[in-house]
Amino acid sequence: MFGRKKDAGLAVVHVLDDRIDVARVATSARPTVALCASYRKEESEIASLSRLRRELHLDRYRCATLMSAGSYQLQVLDAPDVPAQELKPAMRWKLKDALDYPVEEATVDVIAIPAGPGGPNRARAVYAVAARNETIAQRMNAFAEARLPLSVIDIPEMAQRNIATLFEVERRALAMLSFSEQRGLLTLTSGGELYLARQIEIGLAQLVSSQGEERLQLFERIVLELQRSLDHFDRQFSFVPLAKVMLPPLPEELGLDRYLGENLYLPIEVARLDSVLDMQAAPDLRQPAVQLQRFLALGAALRGGGAA
Repeated sequence: MFGRKKDAGLAVVHVLDDRIDVARVATSARPTVALCASYRKEESEIASLSRLRRELHLDRYRCATLMSAGSYQLQVLDAPDVPAQELKPAMRWKLKDALDYPVEEATVDVIAIPAGPGGPNRARAVYAVAARNETIAQRMNAFAEARLPLSVIDIPEMAQRNIATLFEVERRALAMLSFSEQRGLLTLTSGGELYLARQIEIGLAQLVSSQGEERLQLFERIVLELQRSLDHFDRQFSFVPLAKVMLPPLPEELGLDRYLGENLYLPIEVARLDSVLDMQAAPDLRQPAVQLQRFLALGAALRGGGAA
């Protein structure tokens, strides 16, 4: 997303409220996790980043980080008919009425949405990503003060896209639904491309703390959001049939996978990351709870393992 390309290896430094997740994935026939660990933030953010730079020699790598939900906007817009090099400036002006702050104060990037067989006869659609310059500058300044070479600021949708790519069935679309503590994230991908993304305002903390009827109501809301999104995908991208819905390894006692299996028409599958990644250098990742915790950091690190 917001960044520039270099030739060095990639280290993802995912800054969260209470911890920092660091991940590196090496390119090979089967992506190999070189590092994936969580570190408690015991000082200020800059001090914590500086400590990790020294301990993990992160200044040897180009670094990437992730935007937090709510710190950026992602929306589908028709792309103007302009040359590729003029697309970002053109999209900036298309965004001016969609932002609640002046467009001049926004950093903008664009994600192309694949067109079907009738693509040339219809307007190109893209995802426009916008974040306040101030938000981007704050993150860049923190890394700069910690002397970490920040090259990429990515978004969770693209990190999840990278993981979904590992599980895709050729010429079929895959729906993946993951959960952070605060919210859910649904992506639909095919051929390594992001077709659709939706945030669901139900998080893992809310699901785990709920019981009985309250949990059932949350499950019903999730199914409704999924059905709406899957139906929308079927209408807009009928040329790509849906294969399945995948979940990260959620707590087994939660039972969401079983509920979805009983209420959706698609197969439900749990994404076991150890089936697609070599985790010998990070054995604690074999624990489902750890995979869930570091899901986005791993996904962002896959950008350096062949994902664009």
